[in-house]
Order: sequence, then C-alpha cells, then structure tokens
Amino acid sequence: MKQMGFYFDQTRCIGCYTCVLACKDWNDLPVGVNWRKVKVIEDGIFPELFLAYLSIACNHCVNPPCIKACPVEAITKRESDGIVIVNSKKCVGKKECDAICLKVCPWDIPEFRDDDNSKMEKCNFCFDRLEQGKQTICVEACPMYALDVAPLEELQKKNGDIHEAEGFNYYEKVRPSIIFKPKFKKQKY
Repeated sequence: MKQMGFYFDQTRCIGCYTCVLACKDWNDLPVGVNWRKVKVIEDGIFPELFLAYLSIACNHCVNPPCIKACPVEAITKRESDGIVIVNSKKCVGKKECDAICLKVCPWDIPEFRDDDNSKMEKCNFCFDRLEQGKQTICVEACPMYALDVAPLEELQKKNGDIHEAEGFNYYEKVRPSIIFKPKFKKQKY
C-alpha cells in the first residue's frame, strides 16, 4: 500500500502562517478551527536565543490511534494512499463520545467547532486536489518551500528519514507519516 506523507523543512519555515490560512480558506473553516497549525518554539537567554517553527496537521499515521478509538468507526484509512478520513455522517460528535479521538492523538490534532455536539474534523490531505493532479493547498501556498507531500517512500529517498524535529515527538507505535529537516537547538558541551 502506498502511504502518502508530509515533509517539513524546519530550517526554511519563517512562521508566516500562510499554510494555516490557505488551509482555512480552502476548507472554509470558521474562527477557532485550524486543520493545520504552526507552533512557535522559543528558547535561550540573550545573546544565545533560539527560534523555530513547527507546521503540523494530521500526520495520517501508519497506525492511527484515532481509528481504533472511534466508537462508531467514523474514521477510516484509505487503502489506496493511507490518507485518514473522517465520515462526519457517522461521527456522533464530541459530546456523545467525549472526543476520545482527540484524547488518543499524541499531537491533539482532531478539531471540533464550538457547537454543543460538533463532529470531529481534521486535515484530509486535500485528497480531492491530489485526485485532480494538483498539490495540497498548504504546500502550494508555502512561500518558503518548507512543505512537501508525496508517497512517504519517495519523500524518504529524496529527503532522508528523520522523524524528529524541535517541538515534535515521534511515536514508533503510531508511526506518523511525516519526515523532517530539523532545526535543533545548539547543545553546549
């Protein structure tokens, strides 16, 4: 099975949030709901300061815990490309199931609107765009070329197989479909 994945070059990201806004606009998301997020990582004491950004969305994991946790099987993984999809018609909503998918996700990715019993939503890997031969909206919008998507095997051949980045925890059991060019803090010896 082909597994689609993300590549994120943390050394190129300038924290402009263009990927977040493009995703929000393309998917017509309301205030407070973001399928892609940018985490700001600051550390150090002047003059030795450190700044990095982490752009992240659903990692479309090889072994997604959200699928196993969903009590109504509203979350599935497409066999053709490994993209994890939510069926909002089957989802019973955050109040009904206590948002268990959010609780089991190591990166707190599932999103819920402000409604009392809103349905879970998240990055769908722009599968509709991919099926039309287009790039995902976050990759297309990134002015610094810090993001890429492709089959995970292709990304690994092109960019290496680094699973760690500043601000990101990798879990082997879950195997998130993302690789990095990390920007690590300089270590003192």
